[in-house]
Amino acid sequence: MKNVILDGENLTLEEVQEVAVGRAEIKIHPSAGEKVKKARAFVERALCEGEKIYGVTTGFGLLSDRLISLPQIDELQRNLIRSHSVGVGPFFDEPTTRAIMVLRANVIAKGYSGVRMEVLRRLADMVNRGVHPLIPEQGSVGASGDLAPLAHLASVMIGEGEAFYQGKKMAGRKAMEKAGIPLVTLKAKEGLSLINGTQVMTAVGLLALLRAERLSKAADIVGACTLDALKGTFSAFDPDIQRVRPFPGQLAVSRNFQKLGKYDPIAESHKSCSKVQDAYSIRCMPQVHGAVRDALGYVRKTLEVEVNAATDNPLIFADGGKILNCGNFHGEPVAFALDLLGIVAAELGSISERRIEKLINPALSGLPAFLTKEGGLNSGLMMVQVSAASLVSENKVLAHPASVDSIPTSADKEDHVSMGTIAARKARDIVRNVEQILAMELLCATQGLEFLLPLHPGRGIYEAYKAVREKVPPITGDRRFSDDIRKIYSLIETGELLHRVERVSGNLH
Repeated sequence: MKNVILDGENLTLEEVQEVAVGRAEIKIHPSAGEKVKKARAFVERALCEGEKIYGVTTGFGLLSDRLISLPQIDELQRNLIRSHSVGVGPFFDEPTTRAIMVLRANVIAKGYSGVRMEVLRRLADMVNRGVHPLIPEQGSVGASGDLAPLAHLASVMIGEGEAFYQGKKMAGRKAMEKAGIPLVTLKAKEGLSLINGTQVMTAVGLLALLRAERLSKAADIVGACTLDALKGTFSAFDPDIQRVRPFPGQLAVSRNFQKLGKYDPIAESHKSCSKVQDAYSIRCMPQVHGAVRDALGYVRKTLEVEVNAATDNPLIFADGGKILNCGNFHGEPVAFALDLLGIVAAELGSISERRIEKLINPALSGLPAFLTKEGGLNSGLMMVQVSAASLVSENKVLAHPASVDSIPTSADKEDHVSMGTIAARKARDIVRNVEQILAMELLCATQGLEFLLPLHPGRGIYEAYKAVREKVPPITGDRRFSDDIRKIYSLIETGELLHRVERVSGNLH
């Protein structure tokens, strides 16, 4: 198992996923240890000199004008964690929790937080030994970062809250004891440094983005299956068309379809037919799927910056001799990006549903109504389109941007907030819905291909067909189609479909 090395500067999105999903362990780079120790020494020196430091020798938010005496500083940090543990709703799943933890550790490793190395080590120990705090999904407005959910993470570190350990839910203190991890007694600034930041919205958004990137390739595979089932033309994917409107995503999708449709007897069989051009949902896949890719590129660039960003307040610049109050915890850059992620993923589902309609509607497909041989006795795939339509409409509601909203908090001290964590959760849910919609389209497209036998589709498309047929037999009469959808969804969600097709067609863009 690969170790992921944290230095606060070079963490990648894929490495976060390796820790979150693959359960890779994290190690602290020696250079990070030096930076952390230097910043901590500077904080302690400032304390000895009686400097007024927000959240260290003062209260928080509106209470920042209240001075805290030195004997009360440890109590202040503990009280901060307790009072901010106000999250509600379902808990984040284990991969998301692990992503949150590794991101928070990486921020501390950057060396601007001013905490002791002990705090960073304990956080790394929790990841490596599988102590997963129960973090409620709801309760963050995205500034000053993800205060409430991160407080639930920090609670376990001090022996409070709840956690999952070895598959069992238990008190945070008990989980730490069973894992052999000493509890942390928070010192000056350490409570604040554990909860000030955008790591929850970034973790949720990052995992959703990686799924969406894989999904964008799957959408090309599924769309190509539909194109062949409908006897559509590959001429709309000609490189010359894309060359005169050279968006990178559009070019990539066009190249993918050329790979997927290589050696295609179905396409050859209707080259001289009377149909001039296909519907937009078929013909415009390079433009729509391509625009999704370009938008995902922007989201990736934003998150690549954020995973290695210092998002504390105040920030400790030990080399410059400064402690600076700031707003790096504000989630606006991430909120904008994740709202965009939700919007473009929703569009990927929307165009997919339109292709499902083309497949099941005999007036548009030239195939039997609802893709069943004995219509009337059998309803066929009629309700699959209805279910897809339901998810598409749900996505339209979810795709409303969270970042256009703000509500003042903390007695108007925090008078503009990002709602970035809401944007992240919505984007995650939209991506999951689109995985289901594409599974429904693939069920319909592979059934459509049954009616064209013995003609086979292009090499990559045929491999997708075979992958489905290994899990789902051809439809000869009505059955519980939810079972079929679930099996095809698994092919998409696990990446097995993409792996199978790329093995035959070469890597897709």
